[in-house]
Amino acid sequence: MPSLARCADDRRWRRRLRLIAGTAVSAVVLPMAAHAAATSQPVPLAFVYLRGTDTLAVEQVIAAPTIIRGALIARGQPRMEWDQSLVGTALGPLAMRVYPPDAAAGAPPQQQVEFSMRGDSVSVQLGSGTMGRTQSLATRAGAVVLMGNSVVHSALVAQQARLARRATLPVVLTGGAQTIDATVQVVGDTLVMGMAGLSLRVVWGRDGLPEEVTVPAQQLRVVRAPGAALPAASPPVNYDAPPDAPYTAEQVTIPTPRGYTLAGTFTRPRGPAKVPVVVTVSGSGLQDRDSRIAIVPGYAPFREIADTLGRRGIGVLRFDDRGAGQSGGRESAARATSRDLADDVVSVVAWLRTRPDVDTTRLAVAGHSEGGLIGPMVGVREPSVRALVLLAGPAYTGRRILEFQNENGIRSAPGLTEAQRDSLRRTVPAALDSLAQANPWVGYFMTYDPLATARLLAQPVLVLQGDTDQQVTPEQADSLTAAIRAGGHAPVTLQRFPATNHLFLPDPSGDPRGYGTLPDRRVRREVLGTLADWLAAVLR
Repeated sequence: MPSLARCADDRRWRRRLRLIAGTAVSAVVLPMAAHAAATSQPVPLAFVYLRGTDTLAVEQVIAAPTIIRGALIARGQPRMEWDQSLVGTALGPLAMRVYPPDAAAGAPPQQQVEFSMRGDSVSVQLGSGTMGRTQSLATRAGAVVLMGNSVVHSALVAQQARLARRATLPVVLTGGAQTIDATVQVVGDTLVMGMAGLSLRVVWGRDGLPEEVTVPAQQLRVVRAPGAALPAASPPVNYDAPPDAPYTAEQVTIPTPRGYTLAGTFTRPRGPAKVPVVVTVSGSGLQDRDSRIAIVPGYAPFREIADTLGRRGIGVLRFDDRGAGQSGGRESAARATSRDLADDVVSVVAWLRTRPDVDTTRLAVAGHSEGGLIGPMVGVREPSVRALVLLAGPAYTGRRILEFQNENGIRSAPGLTEAQRDSLRRTVPAALDSLAQANPWVGYFMTYDPLATARLLAQPVLVLQGDTDQQVTPEQADSLTAAIRAGGHAPVTLQRFPATNHLFLPDPSGDPRGYGTLPDRRVRREVLGTLADWLAAVLR
């Protein structure tokens, strides 16, 4: 479920209020631009993102007197390009473009956005030309826009505070347009920056540029490496079944009455008999059918669920989210609420009912995080759906969840006085109100009550919850279970797992900032076993 940071385009603003674990801030200074002005030549630089001996990404940068341009590429992830305008030593408008991992040279961007500060507001232009639209969101005078997943851009923001001799600087996160305070301290040749619970240390070189930045909480090092090559593109994900699997994997296209199609993979146990089928529903964010997350390489929970259930005689239909992967609907995705996304699941269920190899009396829906909010919507609208599985499904309104996550970030932010924390807390209500007014998803999410829907359910429900989940807190599973029981129509089973986080990975802490450093990226065996045993019994 959402937390502090969000992606830059409108859909990801609404659906990826997830976490800022990808943030890596350093202090590349404006001497880059000054050197470019002195030589009249662009200055190429490269920064390599490392964890241990593994190269995670490379960012290449070219600096000119009035603009700095960057390209950040990680294997298998969307390519992000950005342009930061410079007005003297001040930062002007920031433009960002996102491209698919396999986009050809010259291809149009998948998303693009421009941020401009105007007094105590930030103007956000989504798209371009006649297809673009502008939003104005409240912030604080003197704030600067920060693109947290870029070392170089975050460094420019740090340098803004350093040049102004400011120990605290309000920054507007491109991931959500929320304003938070960053703290900056300089000790010798090292700059220390704190923001939303992360502490970053930058070692400066003699040329006025950073040599290395470390993010201890993420075990991340970012080092300057002139001439470093961008990572080679990864091959497309192969959704075929493993060679030894007792099931087949069919790549399918599912029509919707809304004018676009959804792409998915239908895994079906071998044999002539009609099979029960489970539809998986992803959490917030543009996710592919495996429900992958960029900051946790190798994490593919829906692929694991499909494999587990396929070996137990149960089919699975997993699909790319609207606007993601090979699915269509990118234009409508920018306006879709959770209720609209439930329409996509209903379309998938309707398509399965046309298949002669599917037992249409034994269909189930399994949703994770926001998918655990969408699943009950589908269950009420489609009472013939036999069963529901809610993995870390929320019980609270979105506003209550976001208030908790903001408080969590403020409380854990390093280097702040209690007065500064209280000042940050006072900005939260207005920031949430602005987000709710700015886009449909947030407005719907903030006010939607999952418990009212839960009381209407009539089919068996399995509620699964990790006890160290810091995104959908564990007590919400108890509230959700109680609401289903109070409705009096559906049998419900609750299973909680110790030392298990929101992603259902082994994790004693559950802190989202540590997701990328977890050694085990596979869903806990106990979770998969519980899910498979329950579905096999209910769908028999």
